Amino acid sequence: MKLSVIVPIYNELDNIPLCHEQVSEVLGGLEHEYEIVFVDDGSTDGSRERLVEIAAADSHVRVVEFRRNFGQTAAMRAGIELASGDVIITIDGDLQNEPGDIPMMLEKLDEGYDLVHGWRKYRQDAMLNRKLPSKIANWLIARVTGFPVRDLGCTLKVMRREIAEDISMYGEMHRFMPILAYWQGARCAEVVCRHHPRRFGTTKYGIWRTFRVILDLITVKYMIRYAVSPMRLFGGLGLASCTAGGLAGLATVAMKLLGGVDMTGNPLLLLTVFAATVGLQFFVLGLLGEVSARIYHECQGKPPYRVRHLHGFKQGGAFAEASGEGRQRHRSAA
Repeated sequence: MKLSVIVPIYNELDNIPLCHEQVSEVLGGLEHEYEIVFVDDGSTDGSRERLVEIAAADSHVRVVEFRRNFGQTAAMRAGIELASGDVIITIDGDLQNEPGDIPMMLEKLDEGYDLVHGWRKYRQDAMLNRKLPSKIANWLIARVTGFPVRDLGCTLKVMRREIAEDISMYGEMHRFMPILAYWQGARCAEVVCRHHPRRFGTTKYGIWRTFRVILDLITVKYMIRYAVSPMRLFGGLGLASCTAGGLAGLATVAMKLLGGVDMTGNPLLLLTVFAATVGLQFFVLGLLGEVSARIYHECQGKPPYRVRHLHGFKQGGAFAEASGEGRQRHRSAA
């Protein structure tokens, strides 16, 4: 089994040598082949040059250099796509995650899980602008998605390659990786991991990031529940709107017949027309969403299901050959 450690880097010049030393020490003590993939996300403080020096001296190190800053999600995705390991490990480059927790998480993975993510139970960060917003965001995410999680923002994760490849990450979706993996049918586990205060550099996160998390949460909720069948959402809203319009229309007619109320001056008549129009628009959105969902799956060749194991099939079956060929092309490209 080969391990690939993905380390996103953005202006972490002083942390890079220590991060490389600690990760190498931990991985060197394991009986597995390994590589460390540093992804420089457009650093401007000399981090790129330091990474190139380390890669020249250590054959286990790979460096991916972005042309500019694209964000942590893009860095994670690039590292996963270019890694060659059977197990993908993600960790921050600011030394706040503890590389010594990796063996424990690998043991948890061997228990039959597909993804193991860390829980910074004793987090060493400022309360007002880091810990408190994080607690609120994690509570909200757990309630909305139904996924039991205490610390979705911990970068330290260990996952099987096939799970990492199935997760589509855009924008700032890296923090939702366990939820997206769980949605794909992965078995996830959360374990307590150590956390250290930042020694060098400045944090790239702030309290305003909480609002961006909430916006991303809306997207994740939609992807989990309605991405395959958008009509369930928009059709339901359209049906509710048309029902409200129908009730308002019946009330308008009843007021005319029983009370002699002028229909043209009755605001319920306007509500009837408005609700019916909105309901029709929701139905149209649902149809467009259904078409878009089918185009998405057909263009990318991704079926709306995931297979964990095949039993009783010949090894050279069409499904197995197609899956194996796809994985082989990916690893050859990496």
